[in-house]
Amino acid sequence: MIVDAHHHLWDPARREYPWMGDALRRPFGLEDLRTVTSPAGIDRTVLVQTVSDLGETQEFLDTAAASAGLIAGVVGWVDHTRDVPGQVAGLRHAELLRGIRHQVEDEPDPDWLTRAEVVAGVRSAGGLVVDLLVRTDQLPAAVALVDAVPERSFVLDHGAKPPLGRDDFGWWREGVAELAARPNVVCKLSGLFTLGHGELLPTAVEHLLAVFGPGRLLFGTDWPVSTLALDHPTVVERTRAFLDDLTDDERTAVLSGNAVRTYRL
Repeated sequence: MIVDAHHHLWDPARREYPWMGDALRRPFGLEDLRTVTSPAGIDRTVLVQTVSDLGETQEFLDTAAASAGLIAGVVGWVDHTRDVPGQVAGLRHAELLRGIRHQVEDEPDPDWLTRAEVVAGVRSAGGLVVDLLVRTDQLPAAVALVDAVPERSFVLDHGAKPPLGRDDFGWWREGVAELAARPNVVCKLSGLFTLGHGELLPTAVEHLLAVFGPGRLLFGTDWPVSTLALDHPTVVERTRAFLDDLTDDERTAVLSGNAVRTYRL
């Protein structure tokens, strides 16, 4: 079994996506997802937010409920600065909401995650996992949040997007290692091929494997953003190739077991 722990859906005719370039500006829906998951042997997925809009979260939950089990869970947006259970209470199919995420990487403030209202909102999230989409300079704040709310489970998205070929790569290594020292943090092996500098990518993946270990890494494609770099079969193939040196049990954990456990799929 393979679980894709990170992918998206969207429709530019329905809402604006400030981060989206023209190459991705077309609808990607449930049937498009089926066309790529089935040939790749992907049995279940986790659908992840793309904009700060509670309406999108509701749409994603409705889509998951209609997916006949393909989309096994949703990581949706809720306002992290407010009472999270109160927002979730008004959602249909809320039982499919497995986590919450805010696009912290778009916040100018590197310490946004340490704001008192954010910490209080995350603390109120109950059994929901918190996905962390952060820049290298926001990793210290992510560590501070995890330390402030040790009872919550956290997922580092895209390995914090290692700054390949840049001067702050060393800072990324240190920040990721510090975050990985917290046992309630796991990391997605996803969203890496669109970063460029592919020749440097194995070094970053080796670091993620070293600090998180195969017991705390989750396979994800970041489809359809990934299509900016590679087609879906190649993303799956090359990500699996990073796991060639693992044991069968370790590979199974990364490809499915860790996601099932983390998101309670």
